[in-house]
Amino acid sequence: MIIFQGPGKLVQSKLQILLAMLVLLAPMATFAAGGSVTLLAANNDVSNTNSLQRGARNFVNFCMGCHSAKYVRYNRLAADLKISEDQLVNNLMFAGGKPHDRMEIAMSEADATRWFGAPPPDLSLIARSRGTNYLFTFLKGFYLDESKPTGFNNIVLESAAMPHVLWQLQGTQRAVFEEQDHDGVVTTSFEGFEQVDPGSMSPDEYDHFVRDLVNFLEYIGEPVQLQRRQLGIWVLIFLLVFGLFAWALKQEIWKDIK
Repeated sequence: MIIFQGPGKLVQSKLQILLAMLVLLAPMATFAAGGSVTLLAANNDVSNTNSLQRGARNFVNFCMGCHSAKYVRYNRLAADLKISEDQLVNNLMFAGGKPHDRMEIAMSEADATRWFGAPPPDLSLIARSRGTNYLFTFLKGFYLDESKPTGFNNIVLESAAMPHVLWQLQGTQRAVFEEQDHDGVVTTSFEGFEQVDPGSMSPDEYDHFVRDLVNFLEYIGEPVQLQRRQLGIWVLIFLLVFGLFAWALKQEIWKDIK
């Protein structure tokens, strides 16, 4: 049941491969630079329609003030998440518009640059780019840091420009770091968080909230992924059956030659 609350040719080829590898390794480099940060398992499930519905609610209420999802149309969202048009318009389309519109925001790039230093990224493909574990850990990784303009820092993305928009739900926490001396080389490792002020949600409730949001972000990154997986199974079955027939035909053709 829906509950609403109101992304030379040889040299060129090698360069392209190198750039692709650097993009894939970028998150790993971030974690190494930040110390011993271990990504938490998101354990999300894009086949869970109720979770996607809650994630859509969370996204439009807490993310779409700054972040768009311009590669997704509202009517496609309604069809996949089994939401009626009335529910869509009344609960997910706060800025008005028509059901076939894309999930864009009213904030201009000029205003966003002036306020945040750079326009907040579109989130249509963020789950495919960063991974769901990264997003889950990021949304749980904000901690108090008075040296930052927003008053918060993030254990996954150091000096993140994004404020902790979910602090009222999660509460505030302090990061615990430990310095270790290895033959004169001092390293700092992240040990965990200490709760400072509780939020309106318990830790388990907040985990479910973030997991639903991450689940929705993974869905919009590839809305057809469930159909693709189902089709892939049938393709593999077809190839297996076809392979058996091809093998049997080969045996029949070559039996007299042997």
